[in-house]
Amino acid sequence: MKEISNEVGIIGVILILVIYFLLQWGKVRPKSFMYSFVNLLGGIGILYSLFFAWNLSAFVMEIAWIVISFYGLVCYFVRKWRQP
Repeated sequence: MKEISNEVGIIGVILILVIYFLLQWGKVRPKSFMYSFVNLLGGIGILYSLFFAWNLSAFVMEIAWIVISFYGLVCYFVRKWRQP
């Protein structure tokens, strides 16, 4: 799996950058499912690559990114379930 770790990490970076661009462009809402989900996927991709090229500060950043994105997804579903 090490042979694809860089590619997975790059895909993660691309996902995060694209979704952030779409947010700035007004095409995605910050509390939407898509925004949090794509950020979560991107963070997981980068985290995967870090297991093969270790960097503690990047690891801490990606764990925080994943936790915050997961929190955003939970909030999204709570809002959906509370709607009549």
